[in-house]
Amino acid sequence: MGPIYNGSVMKTPHKTENAHISEACERLIEAALPHVVFDGWTTATLDAAIAESGVDAGLARLAFPRGGIDMALAFHRRTDRALADELAVADLDAMRIRDRIIHCVRRRIELVAEHREAVRRGVTLLALPIHAPEGAREIWRTADIIWTACGDTATDYNWYTKRMILGSVYSATVLYWLGDPSPNFANTWTFLDRRIENVMEFEKTKAQLNDNPLVRAILWGPMQVLGAIKAPGTR
Repeated sequence: MGPIYNGSVMKTPHKTENAHISEACERLIEAALPHVVFDGWTTATLDAAIAESGVDAGLARLAFPRGGIDMALAFHRRTDRALADELAVADLDAMRIRDRIIHCVRRRIELVAEHREAVRRGVTLLALPIHAPEGAREIWRTADIIWTACGDTATDYNWYTKRMILGSVYSATVLYWLGDPSPNFANTWTFLDRRIENVMEFEKTKAQLNDNPLVRAILWGPMQVLGAIKAPGTR
């Protein structure tokens, strides 16, 4: 929304509290990244970011009430948003589904390639038992962004299984990438290709089993239960 003209007076709409917090988050994350390498996603890093960004300390605490863990989550979500924006204008329709997924996972990693140590620190923090559920939710959201961009139309239990499987592939690939010394992460992309191939083989096997009358008869009961499971927002 642009400036509002009232006669000869130009008025600029006041920013909402959420807009102020979002801007503060962005400035703080940018200021924090050089410090994460040494101090991790910690209160010390937040304090340094406050000092360097000029963001009011009270606003910073409002943006990241739990300190480092909230900063790590914000960094992950910021990259997810960048990925979603990029994929929204990407020409994925011309690719095979496996190539779409590989492209999306690779781009998600490439977007943070210059901040590998910050990712490593975040992975370590989110692996702690106290934060693991939040880490799992973030991985799920990343997988959902990718599947949505790839044109997934599942509305049944497959909506969940696709994201669960892709989340495990993405997590495994990130962990491999964190220790990959190969030029331009060539070994990581080979690893990713193998993992996606495994997923495609699984889907092929599942389709073959579904076409088998005997297997369909054996699984009729369980499939009735699974068939009642719907994706969010569907009936």
